[in-house]
Amino acid sequence: MDYHIEELLSEETVNARVGELAKQINKDYAGKELHLIIILKGSMFFASELARQLTVPVTMDFMSVSSYGDGMVSAGEITVKKELDEEISGKNVLIVEDIVDSGRTLYYLKRLLLARNPESLKLITLLDKPDCRVVEIEPDYCGFEIPDRFVVGYGLDYAQKHRNLPYVGVIIQD
Repeated sequence: MDYHIEELLSEETVNARVGELAKQINKDYAGKELHLIIILKGSMFFASELARQLTVPVTMDFMSVSSYGDGMVSAGEITVKKELDEEISGKNVLIVEDIVDSGRTLYYLKRLLLARNPESLKLITLLDKPDCRVVEIEPDYCGFEIPDRFVVGYGLDYAQKHRNLPYVGVIIQD
């Protein structure tokens, strides 16, 4: 497929919004410890920038969950490729996701992790496509609502490419 990428959200816009989200989380979790569960691979840039701006004590763990494969449309089947290394029972947990579209992945993860008895469990996403939702789930913190377009950059990929773009761009087929 021939395509090009058009900028949707600039690096400056994304970084400013991540700072705003961090301020809100610092306020919401003041006096508490926060355990981030970073969903690989797409959330790594977002989680890294967010964590650098958090002032509350933070611990981290990682999961790898997939519903896309190498395509541009969610396959609908959730696969856990990497499990957590630590227990989350009794912890204030924040799932860090890059994008919520159908909601299937976060719905699945939320149910899976709530069964492990965290003190609290909230969801943060950099990008949200509410028009694509097929299950009822809403992030507690959201960077940007975006239209139903396939986006890359700032950790998001197309067939493992373009994660390293410092902005969020839209794939445009030529």
